[in-house]
Amino acid sequence: MHQKEQRSVSRLLSSEGAKPIEIHGRMKVQYGDACLSLQQVYEWTRKFMNAISSVTDSRRPGQAHPVVTPEGIAAVEAIMKENRRVTVNEIAAHLDISNGSAHHTVHDVLKFHEVFNRFRDKKYLRFSFDSPS
Repeated sequence: MHQKEQRSVSRLLSSEGAKPIEIHGRMKVQYGDACLSLQQVYEWTRKFMNAISSVTDSRRPGQAHPVVTPEGIAAVEAIMKENRRVTVNEIAAHLDISNGSAHHTVHDVLKFHEVFNRFRDKKYLRFSFDSPS
């Protein structure tokens, strides 16, 4: 988040005519060790002067295309609701997607690991304190 914020500051100051070295100095005071490097400030100032206004990184060749779609998320969710014990590898094979995409969908998008952990912890707690008399 700090990077986008700092890029916005860089865009503002460069539009006012400040030089990259001045911009970096002012940001170094504000952001300290988390400040963009001088080289990055030069690079972003150059981009802003060339009419690029976005502070986000553009996609680079060779980067993976996002394959997590709403349809894919719904399919993974349906599989998980049908069988809570299904593995990420089984989901990936069934939907013909990569294991990484299946893992991302299950754990990061749907957050099923949290649901499973709560269920598992309650189950183990119930059995661990119930000792036969």
